[in-house]
Amino acid sequence: MEATVVKTGTEGKTWGGGTDPLKASYGKMMMWFFIVSDSLTFAGFLAAYGFSRFKFIDAWPIADEVFTHFPFLHGVEAPMYYVAFMTFILIFSSVTMVLAVDAGHKMQQKKVIFYLFLTIIGGLIFVSSQAWEWKTFIKGEYGAVETHGGQIIQFLNKEGERVAIGDFAAASTGERTLQTKENGIWYKKDTEYQPSVSFEQVKAGFLANDNLLVRLPNKDENGHHIVLSREESIAKVVNDGNMIVEGANLRHNEYGHPLFADFFFFITGFHGFHVSIGILLNCIIFFNVIIGTYERRGHYEMVEKVGLYWHFVDLVWVFVFTFFYLV
Repeated sequence: MEATVVKTGTEGKTWGGGTDPLKASYGKMMMWFFIVSDSLTFAGFLAAYGFSRFKFIDAWPIADEVFTHFPFLHGVEAPMYYVAFMTFILIFSSVTMVLAVDAGHKMQQKKVIFYLFLTIIGGLIFVSSQAWEWKTFIKGEYGAVETHGGQIIQFLNKEGERVAIGDFAAASTGERTLQTKENGIWYKKDTEYQPSVSFEQVKAGFLANDNLLVRLPNKDENGHHIVLSREESIAKVVNDGNMIVEGANLRHNEYGHPLFADFFFFITGFHGFHVSIGILLNCIIFFNVIIGTYERRGHYEMVEKVGLYWHFVDLVWVFVFTFFYLV
């Protein structure tokens, strides 16, 4: 019995089977599928960030006041300068990747090697800069007091300048004991975070210095931080003060609401992971170009596939830079 062959009338057409859709190879199509699906993940992160920010808008940190550091320029206020530098480096590496892909189309091996090398260097600079930014963010600069209700108290002098808690904290009157099982205080782990100064030292130093005021992360109708009077500041520290916070982690954040730090770590960390994977892929392709793998194949399609991925992480950072840092 012979099999019946049914014709659909689409044979030989783009979606008729047996052809490459949109003249894209299987590898390119799969890369596009990955990019689209991963875009939804980043979109979810940014959407959640937006909802959380507007829910806690009064206590949300201002990026210009948080990311003010620049390597080797200690004490210099440079709001967003280094983040802008990182963005420029990543965009520049995207340009060099375009040039590498174009050189691959023209079968120019030496140019592909040169531009891929520049792309890898740009990626390494970006990831290293991101690691430095994480370190600075985690370490903090001024420190703050967290109240029993989880609100952050920051300190200013009467000229309106931020003051680090270590600059006015009273000297310790005794040796600070780390809480361990051995000394009978067993309910906290040995690795429990211990700040450089205690709350009692900060409170004593604050009460002894009439030039200090308290600034709240909450903002007034003009968008400025609320600064309490000296009497209100004393009452706030004495009655509500609970613990010292230096820097930021997933539970505490000297810059403001803890969710700001959570989203910073998750969004920039997830993106940094993607950039690191891109650097690894570029290194593999770079090595294959050097040994002539793609010359023997007669095409540089692998460079183009990795180029799609690299442009994706670059575009994602543009959105992160816009919505997390600028807006």
